[in-house]
Amino acid sequence: MEHHAIPLTDVGRNQAELLSLMLPELPADVLVSPFLRAQDTAAPYCTRYSVKRRTLDVLREFETIDPELLKGMSGDERRPIVDAYWAESLPDKRMGERAETFREFVDRVTRFKALELPVLNDCTVVVGHGMWTAMLIWQLLGFSADDSYAMKAFRRFQLGFPMPNGAVYHLTEVHPSQWSVTAGESVMRQIVALAR
Repeated sequence: MEHHAIPLTDVGRNQAELLSLMLPELPADVLVSPFLRAQDTAAPYCTRYSVKRRTLDVLREFETIDPELLKGMSGDERRPIVDAYWAESLPDKRMGERAETFREFVDRVTRFKALELPVLNDCTVVVGHGMWTAMLIWQLLGFSADDSYAMKAFRRFQLGFPMPNGAVYHLTEVHPSQWSVTAGESVMRQIVALAR
């Protein structure tokens, strides 16, 4: 399927319902990726508290490989292509017309970090994606992502980063441009339990 059009599963919809009960009751704002699964994750929460969501393209997930190049392939058939992309780790390589380069992805997250993050009100809820969130936290930790070495290092970080469906991370600005990140582990455990 097209990456942006992948829907939530029945389990994902149940997780979104539970998550809607566990997020702040008075969100200052709700920012959502334009991808269908993020929109559907935010929907129960926004409905519950009568909040209007704001869709930001900058929050969309990294589109590593053009879906046309993977059309009709199973996960097992796609895996070697994805693995080869990350093994090569060329930040400016584009895998098809409708794919982003790694550098474009990094720049998009950097724009959010520089322009949106500092002006968000307390209790803003952001509904996005795993690799995108991992890149934001990677940058907040002070790591670069501008060459092959950094790209490979980020991939190792991202693969080990706990990001199940419904993952919750709290960001708190402790000093200007310095952020503390705390995992909402108890929420994540309850959300993950629904998938068992």
